[in-house]
Amino acid sequence: MRAPCQVHTDDLWFADAPDDIALAQALCQGCPLRRSCLEGALERGERWGVWGGQIFHDGSIVARKPSVGRPRKHGAAA
Repeated sequence: MRAPCQVHTDDLWFADAPDDIALAQALCQGCPLRRSCLEGALERGERWGVWGGQIFHDGSIVARKPSVGRPRKHGAAA
């Protein structure tokens, strides 16, 4: 059996679109290499992408990838 990351293009694991990120995470869930992938990413200090089903952003595991673009102004009226 090949790992999902060996079947799909690299772009999926480093995507910006929330749907693509969710797909990458879902594909990781059934992968037998998931745990070792995540451990390896943590040891190497990976900065970006989906590794072992987790989203890495700027070197940290995050619940969701921040959106691209200018950050919101604090205190701005909605």
